[in-house]
Amino acid sequence: MRYLVTGGAGFLGRVVCQKLRQRPELKADIIVLRSRDCDLTRQDQTEKMMAEVRPEVVIHLAARVGGIGANRENPGLYFYSNAIMGINLIEAARLGKVRKFVQVGTICAYPKFTPVPFKEDDLWNGFPEETNAPYGIAKKSLLTMCQGYRQQYGLNAIYLLPVNLYGPGDNFDPLSSHVIPALIRKFVEAGQAGADHITAWGTGAASREFLYVDDAAEGIVLATTRYDQPEPVNLGAGREITIRELTELIAKLCGFAGKIVWDPTKPDGQPRRCLDTARARDRFGFIARTNLEDGLKTTIEWYRRHIGIPPVA
Repeated sequence: MRYLVTGGAGFLGRVVCQKLRQRPELKADIIVLRSRDCDLTRQDQTEKMMAEVRPEVVIHLAARVGGIGANRENPGLYFYSNAIMGINLIEAARLGKVRKFVQVGTICAYPKFTPVPFKEDDLWNGFPEETNAPYGIAKKSLLTMCQGYRQQYGLNAIYLLPVNLYGPGDNFDPLSSHVIPALIRKFVEAGQAGADHITAWGTGAASREFLYVDDAAEGIVLATTRYDQPEPVNLGAGREITIRELTELIAKLCGFAGKIVWDPTKPDGQPRRCLDTARARDRFGFIARTNLEDGLKTTIEWYRRHIGIPPVA
């Protein structure tokens, strides 16, 4: 079985490919598609690539993504890039008679004031949080396309909604990183510099749910091999934590004893995020296994090794 994994060399993609290789019964021939191999925003390149590779399964992970700051600065880019990559790839999959298409969406697609825990049936009941709405709507439009192509052309396309991811190999660039890698870098650098405080965005009152990258990859592989229905499916850990609690936990795990100063002029983003994960459990047996604190410890240790400083004593 030939698998095409877009973004297969990225943070999540590397682990998905690893999980596929660890399943000998799949006999997976994995084609890792990097951005330098094909510009998915170009329809001609996308269709040419698909005709040459001739995959039987496509797992679409490639995305333009970033934290709150990056979303505020690039709303047009994030909308266009994410929408057009998916549109081109789904159409090319139809033309290439792909047996299964796996579209990985985003938690940012949910309405700003979705009741907690987020249920998949609430996905269309309102407008997303404003700072990441262009990105969220672009990705959510691909759910409609997947369902439309299933109805009209018989394309077996499924749609997954992973919550915020973290883990070793994440993006730690302060200009585009999400909250966990941004905080880890901030605390590690503050500790190295002997700083007596750090400044954190917002009020800390917003809540989030986080899914360890290995768990997310396992969920994607389980859905790829076991799920064939049109309804979207959440992938999450089912635990909610406030940004303030998360920040204090990361500070402790990084060995930072200084003060945390909150900057309320910066946005909090969506007020709450926590998923109902029953559908993933019931439809294809996915349950997240990694405890948040354990996952954070592993991520912090990886980052410290990556930049060449010793672990916390």
